[in-house]
Amino acid sequence: MNWNRIEGNWKQLSGTARQHWGRLTHDGLHVLAGQRDSLRGRIQERLGLSQDAGKQQQAELKRRIRAFNRVS
Repeated sequence: MNWNRIEGNWKQLSGTARQHWGRLTHDGLHVLAGQRDSLRGRIQERLGLSQDAGKQQQAELKRRIRAFNRVS
């Protein structure tokens, strides 16, 4: 099995756990952090990317969303 895939799966799992515990404590920052980690893990897993490449893909998506919001 590919280590990038394993790392992506772990990030999904840990991100989901962080979302769950964030809801239990009603701490919005933990929920958002968990969602971010989960998204990065899914990007890495689906595309077979390294951790750095996953971060870059996520940053690019964030940049595009911000640019779209400025235009709208």
